[in-house]
Amino acid sequence: MEANDHVAPNPHWKKNIILFLSSQAISLFGSFFVQYAMMWYITLNTQSGIMMTLYIICGFIPTFLLSPVAGVWADRYNRKLLIIYADALIAFATLILAVVFLMGYNATWLLFLMAAIRAVGAGIQTPAVGAILPQIVPSDQLTRMNGINGSLHAVIMFVSPMVSAALLTMSTIEMIFFIDVITAMLAIGTLLFFLKIPLHEKASEIQKTSYFSDFKEGLIYIKNNDFLKKFFLFFAFFFILMAPAAFLTPLQVTRSFGDEVWRLTAIEIAFSVGMMAGGGMIASWGGFTNRVHTMTFASFIMGACTLALGIIPNFWIYLVFMALFGVAMPIFNTPTMVLVQEKVNENYLGRIFGVFGMISTSMMPMGMLIFGPIADVVKIEWLLVATGLFILILAMLLGKNKVLIQAGKPQLNESHK
Repeated sequence: MEANDHVAPNPHWKKNIILFLSSQAISLFGSFFVQYAMMWYITLNTQSGIMMTLYIICGFIPTFLLSPVAGVWADRYNRKLLIIYADALIAFATLILAVVFLMGYNATWLLFLMAAIRAVGAGIQTPAVGAILPQIVPSDQLTRMNGINGSLHAVIMFVSPMVSAALLTMSTIEMIFFIDVITAMLAIGTLLFFLKIPLHEKASEIQKTSYFSDFKEGLIYIKNNDFLKKFFLFFAFFFILMAPAAFLTPLQVTRSFGDEVWRLTAIEIAFSVGMMAGGGMIASWGGFTNRVHTMTFASFIMGACTLALGIIPNFWIYLVFMALFGVAMPIFNTPTMVLVQEKVNENYLGRIFGVFGMISTSMMPMGMLIFGPIADVVKIEWLLVATGLFILILAMLLGKNKVLIQAGKPQLNESHK
């Protein structure tokens, strides 16, 4: 297994990571505004599982199609500029949508189109963001910084639905679109003018191979790596099973508890409060010595919470389990990211995150293609109970996989905190 060889730590890495995480937080803040506004608009106006499925598919398929190329780009070119270009694309599209809505054209299909364009930007950005962190952060700080990043995301998820709901009540959806444009411009300015990141090795070289050859090299790298093969197979099943909990719970709340906006806001707040707690926990604790044990622990919590969301009849208790689900999320995501960043050679990181993006953006919609239409004929509660049980089984298999357990052991040069 070929581990990622990090460059010598930059003495200014703390300043750089603060600037980078700040820019991402600013951009994410605006993005969540738009995400909640569009999702609630469709949920409250259609109350249809099929319409939610179409929205989710539009938000994932472009990322899936673009991920192979975007992963190659992240290895061949300046990752910081790729992140900037992606933010600029999304901001421009959002600005156009705001103008169109102001002119009175507010058809639902426009939100589907916007979801697709935002997915293109995410497809470009995600491999670059995943691959750029090891360029900024010393290897022994990756877990802590990924945990802090998760906490920042959770804080934004906590604040943005409340502010979004307040703005939807007091103003219009167009206002939220304009806020997203402004936050994107601030994020771009921070990256462009204040953050200096040296080019990684491959981006500094003259590119002598084609995109297809580079992507093929990435696939061969995965084929020859037992850890990555089993790791990606686990996530293929995991993402399918997570689809109902990830996307159908707002629809479940609308149908089973009431269609008030405050209820949709409450589940997002409960989840994000849990994520803040979980992010802080993993940043300070660091997880078990073996990263896969940490992932297994979090998987059991998520499986149990998914099952509970399908059987709890009281909305306030429902929110408690939603919060517990949120606690488990960064405890699961952080060791996942660090494992890839540690175990994959830096020159392949973009392509590996690109393939990871392909898996997440194909399996989630596949799950919605299965569960979305079923949600219009079967109670969503039954879907949550069934998928929760399967996630628990998958967690047991993860904890017993010898290849993954071996990969999860700490590196020799890493002292466990």
